[in-house]
Amino acid sequence: MSALVVVASVGLFADGRELLQQSIWAKPLKFGASFVMYGATLAWLIPKLRRARRTMWTVGTVFAVAGLIDVGFIAVQAARGTFSHFNAGTDTFNRIGQQIFSTGVFGLFGASLIVAIMLLFQRIGDAALTWALRAGIGLAVLGMALASFITGWTSSAGTRTVEDAYGSPVPLVGGHGVGAPDGGGMPITNWSTTGGDLRVPHFIGLHSIQVFVLTVLVLTALATRIGRLRHERVRAQLTGVVILGYSALFTVTAWQALRGQSLVHPDAATWTAFAATAVMTALLAALAVTAAPAGSLGTDPHHSAASTPAPGPCGGRRFQRRGLGR
Repeated sequence: MSALVVVASVGLFADGRELLQQSIWAKPLKFGASFVMYGATLAWLIPKLRRARRTMWTVGTVFAVAGLIDVGFIAVQAARGTFSHFNAGTDTFNRIGQQIFSTGVFGLFGASLIVAIMLLFQRIGDAALTWALRAGIGLAVLGMALASFITGWTSSAGTRTVEDAYGSPVPLVGGHGVGAPDGGGMPITNWSTTGGDLRVPHFIGLHSIQVFVLTVLVLTALATRIGRLRHERVRAQLTGVVILGYSALFTVTAWQALRGQSLVHPDAATWTAFAATAVMTALLAALAVTAAPAGSLGTDPHHSAASTPAPGPCGGRRFQRRGLGR
């Protein structure tokens, strides 16, 4: 995937072909970058799952192979100057490729779902990290499920014909947009500016685990300077607040997209939902911080060990016990 990012980045400048007013290499670049982040996260996480190690190795392999199939087809179709998603073309390569493409999607979803289930029965690190991983993988699975829902939701509009990179007609069944066809969207993401776009909550859900783990790392770093954050319970509570707020963001953007509303043109109801999410998240975070005793080292095992006096010379406590014995 890292190699694909390099190739697609070069293609953006070296290849002038376009699909729906966007470089043919934009989609491979986005998928490659996304899989770099998500794949690296799984590569770090899976070895830490102590139970069913052989099964987890198999799950990781299935994810890797499915990812190569899925993103590989996207890259090949881009090189051919045509569409990978929603392409109903009748040429032999596309018909066979679409069948293989769909198996890759199920492999990615199934592997992530198994990891999410296994995380429910194991603890990795402290409470904050454990819940960050559980919620992150769980929300990623929901984001993947939403991606599968995209085709079913938008295919009811019927078939539309667009041009490939060479001006030839290509039939598309379904799309990412709700209430507006794909194309001519925001820079880089290409999310629709005229209607709803289910890629928005899909992206938010898929990369939630990186946000949650980063939250834990930041809180752990701040704990060396802020006494209240030295409590494992406080860090876990603050991580939970971020999880709730982020999950609300996922829900609101999905609701917004399903109503055919662009992310950049929210109505009063959407603004109200965003504002309520921000206020509740801030209040819960403030409550979690103020409820902790200031300056206490709490139950953090690292701080507990640091607060225990080190053994003195001549054996320390052992010397004292002998003295008392005499």
